[in-house]
Amino acid sequence: MRLAIVGGGGFRVPLVYGALLGDRAEGRVTEVVLHDLDAGRLHAVSRVLAEQVRAAGAPGAAPAVRATTDLDEALRGADFVFSAIRVGGLQGRADDERVALAQGVLGQETVGAGGIAYGLRTVPVAVDIARRVARLAPGAWVINFTNPAGLVTEAMSRHLGDRVIGICDSPVGLGRRIARVLGADPGRVWIDYAGLNHLGWVRALRVDGRDELPRLLADPELLGSFEEGRLFGADWLRSLGAIPNEYLHYYYFNRETVRAYQRAELTRGAFLRDQQARFYEGVRDPDAPALAAWERTRAEREATYMAENREAAGAGEREADDLSGGYEKVALALMRAIARDERTTLILNVRNRGALSGLDAEAVVEVPCLVDASGAHPVAADPLPGHATGLVCAVKAVEREVLAAAESGSRARAVAAFALHPLVDSVNVARRLVEEYVRVHPGLSYLG
Repeated sequence: MRLAIVGGGGFRVPLVYGALLGDRAEGRVTEVVLHDLDAGRLHAVSRVLAEQVRAAGAPGAAPAVRATTDLDEALRGADFVFSAIRVGGLQGRADDERVALAQGVLGQETVGAGGIAYGLRTVPVAVDIARRVARLAPGAWVINFTNPAGLVTEAMSRHLGDRVIGICDSPVGLGRRIARVLGADPGRVWIDYAGLNHLGWVRALRVDGRDELPRLLADPELLGSFEEGRLFGADWLRSLGAIPNEYLHYYYFNRETVRAYQRAELTRGAFLRDQQARFYEGVRDPDAPALAAWERTRAEREATYMAENREAAGAGEREADDLSGGYEKVALALMRAIARDERTTLILNVRNRGALSGLDAEAVVEVPCLVDASGAHPVAADPLPGHATGLVCAVKAVEREVLAAAESGSRARAVAAFALHPLVDSVNVARRLVEEYVRVHPGLSYLG
């Protein structure tokens, strides 16, 4: 089975390949084709993967690795396509953050102004990939991790239908943390989670049919023992009657978070830009141990994740158990379920199909899905409470404006996307954001 990784020179690719190394079953991935526009990045990542194989001590069972800068070559004949592109690179992310913060609004890569700017850059490229997959590998399944994951998955679904599925590690990590503090086996729980990517809530966590979430919400000590409890505070979680995805901290504590980001020495994008530049530069030395350098860099990246939010909330450092990643495990479980009909349940980004009330059938939502050889099938969810429904519908309307702007090249639709977002409080701010983003990003020149 062949897996094409678009964005194969990206920093997280070794996580996916490492997960594949542990898979020895029939029907496993036997060839990985890496695609990236940057041959130097491809070479660096290929070195890391080769050292992973040697460290695992099982070269005969490892998927063969091939690298190419030709996208069509990478896609042709693929059974699965993993899309993890970053249009504009980390410099683009840093610019997104800088422009937004200068206007006093959030610049995070998936939330608010930064997420909109990133989406406007990314959607045209993602749509081109989707069209090529439909032409060159019509039987392939596309697993999308490109951010903003829900928006990009919806853009690609207009060309690939249900054969594109978005994944994210945030719901998995949240469910694992809740199960851990409740003393439950994460593999045996049903997580009632619903919303959009980076905008969802755990409303129940059932163990053998019994909802254990009320026990957690009633116990201040338990609530203070995991990241979301410290991030949001016990009182607010009890008011919600649910545990929000960590990214909702940007909405519920927006002013505090924006101030923390403005005070930071470097934005997150600038930090990662500099950090990864050091990594790629360092492994150009053929004698430098590439895997060890990658592991050190990844550990630092994970430890500093959402550091500004934790600072604003006084939440302290991340738990050691939360530093191991997770999206690669979701990707592998998804591929196994489809390729081998190993039925499983995963929280995924898929077309709604009536699973979540208040949104149309084509809207991509993030909900539990039953996965088998025929794909991912969303499980009908109870309606969200009014406050959550309002937020989900508002953000989905913004996503639709982004898609319309990307398709039409309309600057007016781009302005509307910014102006309608709950975290951008002024049409005039929206106009200035569009003007500045078009100025700094050549990829947005299509906006007339």
